[in-house]
Amino acid sequence: MEINNIDMKLSKFRRICVFCGSSQGKKTSYQDAATELGKELVSRNIDLVYGGGSIGLMGLVSQAVHDGGRHVIGVIPKTLMPRELTGVTPGEVKAVAGMHQRKAEMAKHSDAFIALPGGYGTLEELLEVIAWAQLGIHDKPVGLLNVDGYYNSLLSFIDSAVEEGFISPDARHIIISAPTAMELVKKLEDYVPCHERVASKSNWETAQLGNTQEFGISR
Repeated sequence: MEINNIDMKLSKFRRICVFCGSSQGKKTSYQDAATELGKELVSRNIDLVYGGGSIGLMGLVSQAVHDGGRHVIGVIPKTLMPRELTGVTPGEVKAVAGMHQRKAEMAKHSDAFIALPGGYGTLEELLEVIAWAQLGIHDKPVGLLNVDGYYNSLLSFIDSAVEEGFISPDARHIIISAPTAMELVKKLEDYVPCHERVASKSNWETAQLGNTQEFGISR
């Protein structure tokens, strides 16, 4: 038991933001991965920031973290509350005006990002924080939980973009992937940015993208 307590104190992350679907997906492995990720965060004494829904993979990962005794912050646009909130939602819910504010708030409260399997919304959130890292707005690690190879096609596309000269090889390393939650969180802990930023974080303080002065996205 003492060993577990020591392990829990080693994480450099206070909170991790998880992007994931409001659907559960067809494979039970996706659902199992969401629950396992929640348990992994609990084991490392890490709180959760997520999209605020109580359905799909969002509901599973948030419930696992809440059941494990860690704090959960859900950020959800008011318009989506009737659709994505059912029953009791675990943890703290922050209602915001729209999607852009949702992403900014999630980034503000997080030390790292993880994407579980998901659809358009998950991909959009994921790619934006990757772009923010490339631009120099933040230096927080970004990870893909590549359950059953779900993100293999996306990773192949990104590798092709590197080969075709649209993404630099250094920027390719912004994205970290692993098939299990334990392996992925360990990789995120070890991440050191090696890409050249388009601009320094100080130059983004008054930038319109992400409005870092208001929302505090950068770190």
